[in-house]
Amino acid sequence: MSRVRAKSGSDMRKTLRWYDLVCFGIGGMVGAGVFVTTGRASRLNAGPAIVISYAIAGLCALLSAFCYTEFAVDMPVAGGAFSYLRVTFGEFAAFLTGSNLILEYVMSNAAVARGFASYFGTAIGVPTAKWRLKVDGLPDGFNEIDVLAVAVVLVITFVICYSTRDSSVVNMILTVLHILFIAFVILMGFWKGNPKNFTEPGDPKNPSGFFPYGAKGVFNGAAMVYLSYIGYDAVSTMAEEVKNPVKDIPIGVSGSVIIVTVLYCLMAASMSMLMPYDMIDAEAPFSGAFSGKSDGWKWVSNVIGVGASFGILTSLLVAMLGQARYMCVIGRSSVVPAWFARVHPKTSTPVNASAFLGIFTAAIALFTDLTVLLNLVSIGTLFVFYMVANAVIYRRYVNVGTTNPQPTLSFLFLFSVTSIIFTLIWHFVPPCKSKAFMLGACAIVAIAVLQIFHCVVPQAKKPEFWGVPLMPWIPCISIFLNIFLLGSLDGPSYLRFGFFSALAVLVYLLYSVHASFDAEEDGSFGQKSCESPKESAESEDPSLKV
Repeated sequence: MSRVRAKSGSDMRKTLRWYDLVCFGIGGMVGAGVFVTTGRASRLNAGPAIVISYAIAGLCALLSAFCYTEFAVDMPVAGGAFSYLRVTFGEFAAFLTGSNLILEYVMSNAAVARGFASYFGTAIGVPTAKWRLKVDGLPDGFNEIDVLAVAVVLVITFVICYSTRDSSVVNMILTVLHILFIAFVILMGFWKGNPKNFTEPGDPKNPSGFFPYGAKGVFNGAAMVYLSYIGYDAVSTMAEEVKNPVKDIPIGVSGSVIIVTVLYCLMAASMSMLMPYDMIDAEAPFSGAFSGKSDGWKWVSNVIGVGASFGILTSLLVAMLGQARYMCVIGRSSVVPAWFARVHPKTSTPVNASAFLGIFTAAIALFTDLTVLLNLVSIGTLFVFYMVANAVIYRRYVNVGTTNPQPTLSFLFLFSVTSIIFTLIWHFVPPCKSKAFMLGACAIVAIAVLQIFHCVVPQAKKPEFWGVPLMPWIPCISIFLNIFLLGSLDGPSYLRFGFFSALAVLVYLLYSVHASFDAEEDGSFGQKSCESPKESAESEDPSLKV
């Protein structure tokens, strides 16, 4: 990893502490989407028990965060999941997941930037149509020019290019302001709300009680709101810039997830008190609760618009920091041109990767009306979470060269297949007694396979500083949950994922596999066949290569 890092030229400056990482994590997770997700999950799935759904989803996010933390402490380098998967499963698996993640980052960031105009317009009372220029002759979905979205993306790109430390300060300010607005929404809900709304629906014909849709509704709600926790993974991409990774990374990642879980649960409770669950506006639950009021409280919806605007800016800033570091490390491996890996000697930031992806994002945000923000689907991120959970188990139980990897690989395959079967039964088999039996059988098989593996296969290595507790149970729970959530996504998400994956494989076969650092080191494709013994020795000397 150190030899690959040398391709960046200058080093990234270590300026971040645990409180920077906590704010980055909060800023990355608490975007504008939570204002939509909470209403949808409560109205359609969980009812007032949406509070429990958020608590369950927060616990699941914390388990995935543990897997990231172990890698980030052991290998404090930029690039997050790409770096972890590259040293565990190899270059191709890392490139496939990393490229999908970057493409989804760019698309979702463009959508979020366009969403800024909508929320900012709500805050100041200006319709979205006045922010955008309509161009006749272009197809629908591509005919509205959003200059404000481009300006927001370019300003954030300049900030992240200029300094990571200054980016952290900007993020801290915006995150604090956003949390203050969230606290205001929570207080308004508890003040103006009615505790009876926790158990009584607006229409007596609808199910009543705290759990109107039962346990299934709670877990379906948890699957829907789990996507509101995506964003903490961007913190791990900045591990190379952390002063004390052993101490700061566990606090930063886990602390941000815990704080966000508390905020989400309080927001859900506040919303449930404001209105009966069957009267909640699924698209705008908080602002909708006040916009129709005639007793002088309509201004609260404008305040919520301001808070959502700050949330968009923080999530956009953290996501753009993360995507640039992913691209930088992929460039270090030479699977894309090494130009992307360059770190500017004065700013100590990956300027090339940041500027390229920033301009690319701005170009898409200029004219493309994306729907990624609305459905909150991030199949690439969930797939990366799944891969990282597998990687942390493989790294613990397999020592390359001395340990037989077959038992571990067989276990990971069997556990994943069992989780997929459970997910398919849950989503597609109609409710009946046999469904409960099949789900129970899958659960018993999965637990049995896990326990046998735990008892029979010893760990090959244990982390020196910080490791996932209760190995392999916690990573396996993360594997199951990510497969379960992947099963809840819609068809177009899989089509997009398949298209991006095919494109990534094509790029890898035509360019990356020939130019990569691994090919250079191994002498693949005859690159070293013509070297003299002296040249070969020089190429293998680490001091000379650096």
